[in-house]
Amino acid sequence: MTEIHGTVAPGFEGVRDAFAANWEHHGEVGASVCATVAGEVVVDLWGGTATFDDGDHDWQEDTIINVWSTTKTMSFLCCLLLADRGELDLYEPVATYWPEFAAAGKENIATRHILSHSAGLSGWDEPLQRDDLLDPAKLVQLHAAQAPWWEPGTASGYHAISQGYLLGEIVQRITGESLGQFFADEIAGPLDADFHIGTGPEHDDRIAHVIAPDAPLGADTGVLQPGSLAVRTLANPALDASFSSTKPWRRAEIPAAGGHGNARSVAAIHTLTANNGVANGQRIISEEGLARIFDEQIRGMDQVLGTDLVLGMGFGLPGPMLPLPNPRSCYWGGWGGSLAIIDMDANISFSYVMNKMESTTTGDLRGAGPLMATYAALMA
Repeated sequence: MTEIHGTVAPGFEGVRDAFAANWEHHGEVGASVCATVAGEVVVDLWGGTATFDDGDHDWQEDTIINVWSTTKTMSFLCCLLLADRGELDLYEPVATYWPEFAAAGKENIATRHILSHSAGLSGWDEPLQRDDLLDPAKLVQLHAAQAPWWEPGTASGYHAISQGYLLGEIVQRITGESLGQFFADEIAGPLDADFHIGTGPEHDDRIAHVIAPDAPLGADTGVLQPGSLAVRTLANPALDASFSSTKPWRRAEIPAAGGHGNARSVAAIHTLTANNGVANGQRIISEEGLARIFDEQIRGMDQVLGTDLVLGMGFGLPGPMLPLPNPRSCYWGGWGGSLAIIDMDANISFSYVMNKMESTTTGDLRGAGPLMATYAALMA
């Protein structure tokens, strides 16, 4: 039986049991799970094994890993913070901040469209190679010149990789800093959270490698027909998850998919969200600023994922995809299974992070079990 390390508050022992059951029932290899309630850590657990640059070792308390699209939640917070400060109007055309973006019929696309995956820029017209993902300047220039693939604001189409570069350019134009640096200075630093968008060499010896899924990115969507939006979005360039374990990927700022952290750091950051802008003894953003999350932008079948979504300002909202128990809840997750759940009614921040990836882009049972156990503990 896998040894589970860490702590649980009295009454939350069932979360430990659900987490441990992942090794017995779901083939877990290495993982961490964390939950905070009203700003207090009630679950902080890790266990299993992981492969690092120098070989296999136990998953440690400070192990971090690429969490794929769970990174997007950090990009969302950067934009919400700038909006809260009056520096970014989420409804104003992106071209207000990035004039070149207005080309090819994009003069009315606003940041809200990018946050809600409805900008029509889920991929690139130009054929790309894997290493192009390490060149944000090239990718944003291509998108500045490109026409949208559908009428912006009419439907979502998951901007799997592109969203981060687009939001990153907006943040850069407004602040003069990269999104990764802005996030480090304004959010992760004040919260003392061990999460990085652009991860320096000083962290290499504790970054776990992912165990890549057998299927390519997007194979779980069921809509990968030749020429479809899913193929155009997810297969250009084709992305092997093992690329994330290379140093060039770690160093690059890939704000939609390249963040490195663990469940503790993800939960710590979203303690801010769960507690209406206050965490680690500091107010980072106003309650009104966070309320923008629930400004619904789009609902319906996503054209890339083939999943029924309700999307606010970046975050997913309760709906058919994830029927969370409280209305002021939001979420996002990452390719392979990582997860961030925030319940602002119950002041819960929950995260699950692992190394063994499933092919899914929409979560799996390994995160769901500990999440349900967390809610069960609160209702006991």
